Amino acid sequence: MSRKFNLIFLALIPVLAMPIFSQDFGFSDEDTDDMDFDAIPFAVTVGGEVSASLLGYVDDFSEGADHTRLGNVFSGKLNFYAGNSFGDAIINLKLSPDKEKQDFPIDFDEAYLCAYFGNLEIEGGLRKLVWGKADSLGPLDVINPLDNREITDISNTMDIKIARPLIHATARIGQFSKLEGVFVPVFESTKFAWDGRWAPSQIAELLSLIPPNNYPDPSPPSTINYAQAGLRFTSSVGSSDIGAQYYYGRLPKPAFKLNFDPSDPSSLSIDVRYNSYHQIGLDYAQVIAGYNIRAECAANITDDLDGDDGAVYNPHLLWSLGFDRDIVWGVNFNLQCNETIRLLYNKIGENPLLDMEADADTTFTQITAILSKKFLRDELELRAAALWDIEDRDFFIVPALIWTRDAVKAEVSGGIFGGRDEGQFGQYHKNSFVKIELSYTF
Repeated sequence: MSRKFNLIFLALIPVLAMPIFSQDFGFSDEDTDDMDFDAIPFAVTVGGEVSASLLGYVDDFSEGADHTRLGNVFSGKLNFYAGNSFGDAIINLKLSPDKEKQDFPIDFDEAYLCAYFGNLEIEGGLRKLVWGKADSLGPLDVINPLDNREITDISNTMDIKIARPLIHATARIGQFSKLEGVFVPVFESTKFAWDGRWAPSQIAELLSLIPPNNYPDPSPPSTINYAQAGLRFTSSVGSSDIGAQYYYGRLPKPAFKLNFDPSDPSSLSIDVRYNSYHQIGLDYAQVIAGYNIRAECAANITDDLDGDDGAVYNPHLLWSLGFDRDIVWGVNFNLQCNETIRLLYNKIGENPLLDMEADADTTFTQITAILSKKFLRDELELRAAALWDIEDRDFFIVPALIWTRDAVKAEVSGGIFGGRDEGQFGQYHKNSFVKIELSYTF
């Protein structure tokens, strides 16, 4: 019932917000008496998308029709917008019958208000923000955790981001600079599958060590102690775009601590924790010789400054470098390299039961590449996206054929996992899939 009440309440936000815009955003009764609100343009729009898709796993096909499932056919989006020059109200809904991912067929993608005060803009509500300049997910894009309970789409990172309740303010400084601040009162972690075909092997190995009645609760606390906040400054200098940011929060990837009493094997249990950290980062973007260059670097400083706390991730450096451009015959090439460098590596313990980073490499390097070519007056697109983990020696490749005409899109795609079984993607070699999707945008 509470979910339904929230849905009804948020659906009324655009209606409730307009009196607020006129009464509370700096206007006195005398001001509003003299102001002709009928002359202020006011827009209300409704849009969205309806999709029908079939997804099947190649490994299931070999076991016959009795073991093959094609997923939930229907999904959709509904987007509501209302606003004028004083502010906007936006609600974006996801429609899905997938009970494994959510307990209600209608879920909020975003729902927030935005008010304008000259050079100051304030947003509040359930929001997805992008910080940093990387095309794919970069080191500085830290505000929203990710939903990794199913890995079938790497083309749109906004779809796998989890919106967070936050307050976001932007102050524009001159023509080329702005200062942003964000406050996120409730923490959420990256979501993983804890069982089934998409459960990471590391989680399965941990759970195999403990009795089922001692399984941990991965849900993070919702106390103010887990609140997050950050500042970001961006500007343009000549033909270059630069940025700098500071962020304090919690790493979205869970940390684990094993508890046990040697005299009582049944007491073995796991604590799930989310480590606090400070991030300091810089980014840069510029067009050089036709290449759209983007770069980011950051330092994530955790509480394990000695490097020997097995339940806290070591401090680490992160960087990304990428570009995109049209190369030959109208083919567009997008390439990005992300790397994490673990500091104080020589202080990490050798026992994986006592130090969760015991088996980790000093570096983790991932290459993201996208090749695309359009035909037939841009109606038909051939695209291939790939992720390659260098240290793990594994990969994920997604070829796709996409036909688009006006509001209708048809897509045939696949996903191929391969490489070492211990790798981030190689462990899912049985999850290679084929997908057919038809969608209409309105």
